[in-house]
Amino acid sequence: MRIVNKNKFIKSILITLMLIIFIMFILINSCFSHAEVKYKKVGVSSGDTLWNIAKYEKSNNSYFENKDIRDIVDEIKYINHLSNSNINVGDELSIPTI
Repeated sequence: MRIVNKNKFIKSILITLMLIIFIMFILINSCFSHAEVKYKKVGVSSGDTLWNIAKYEKSNNSYFENKDIRDIVDEIKYINHLSNSNINVGDELSIPTI
């Protein structure tokens, strides 16, 4: 294959690359757009632990689908401004949902 017009060839390559980048940008934006996160309030009952609450949410809340239980505990602690895993009966925890 022989390139007859070098300038035309370079322009066509640049246009093709810009088109590919534009299409990738559109696809990435649509693939990684997250649904709006809402929060529900969960009351802490006798015998509840953050681990048990996280375990329940992992299996019943699509927001936590495919997440590690330790990450769920950490996220609940972060959202509720908890410095440790201690929770008390009567506390209300905000739990993210979709």
